[in-house]
Amino acid sequence: MTKKKIAFFGIKYFPSQGGSSRTAESIARELQDKYHITFYCYKNPLADGHLEHVRAVQIPRIPLKEFGVFIYYFLCCIHILFSKKYDIIHVHKTDSAIFIPLLRLRGKVIATSQEAPYLRDKWNIISKGYFRFMEYFFIYFSTIRTSVSQPLANIYQRRYSKPVHYIPNGVTISESKEDVSIDSLLLEYGIREDERFILFAARRIMSTKGLHTMLEAMHNLNYKGKILIAGQHSHAKSYMKTIFKLAEGLDVKFLGYIGDKAILMRLLDRSELFVFPSLTEGLSLMLLEVGVRGTTPILCSDIPENTHVFTPQEALFFKANDSIDFTEKFGWAATNTAIMKEKAVKARIRVINEYSSQVIAKQYDKLYDQILKNTYNNS
Repeated sequence: MTKKKIAFFGIKYFPSQGGSSRTAESIARELQDKYHITFYCYKNPLADGHLEHVRAVQIPRIPLKEFGVFIYYFLCCIHILFSKKYDIIHVHKTDSAIFIPLLRLRGKVIATSQEAPYLRDKWNIISKGYFRFMEYFFIYFSTIRTSVSQPLANIYQRRYSKPVHYIPNGVTISESKEDVSIDSLLLEYGIREDERFILFAARRIMSTKGLHTMLEAMHNLNYKGKILIAGQHSHAKSYMKTIFKLAEGLDVKFLGYIGDKAILMRLLDRSELFVFPSLTEGLSLMLLEVGVRGTTPILCSDIPENTHVFTPQEALFFKANDSIDFTEKFGWAATNTAIMKEKAVKARIRVINEYSSQVIAKQYDKLYDQILKNTYNNS
């Protein structure tokens, strides 16, 4: 039987660089033998042949910030319009949803919402208005809609009275650990080989990531241990001034953004606790990747997006944006290390059973099949 053709649209990076691109790549990896998958991405010398049976259409990156991204999506859309018809076009981010009506001319569209971007403080009022407008295209023009967050899917359904399937992000399950050394990195920041630390990690540091809550709590505790903070600073310069001020008097090391996943995971394995104090999320791939390691306990905020992923059996929760409660929960974790280690092991089991890339790819495959057979419900 002839393989059906699927285009992945709305993704910038292939090979992936985290977030939605990593999830899209994991789906492509699992389903590449069943479908002809075309991945639209920025130009990258590693893209061709990265996945043996996945075709890469590479579009130049336009260095004009948000407007450059819009032009990139536009060029991807033009390429699709003048290509042979696809059976399915999978739009992976709502910020590209304005092109869905055009894409529908070349195939049925399944669209995935990773989060509600207008809740993030890194965007100005114009950008937030644009993202809210994109929800209209996502909801009313997609053949099938999905969300990586169950709470967000529920919000969409209440707001628009349209079905939105919940399919979470998925992670690759590996029994082996990365064969990389981080000794030189740790030595650069004055961390001994036998010394442990607390780790906070995000792609970008902004107020909705809640780092201020952790640092305020560490002052409450008069904490003397080392704290490693990984994440890009440039998206919220005024907020970073607050963070640098809060870091004074604490043994904090700012590592910047760590794009090498192997290095980040090795840092995670060396840490005694991973802190995830976000105020809003879609479904954090970082949280899943920490969980699947099974080595490092998690202390995270009690936002619905986190409590839907893990239960108190697998992670320790504190009240979001509440440094006093963080102080109390961190103190409990420090005196109950054995229980926290048990939670880490249980977190790995939960991720394997519910959030592996194999499990998630099967759910998308089921929706692809419904689209191809016209058995979906879009009312």
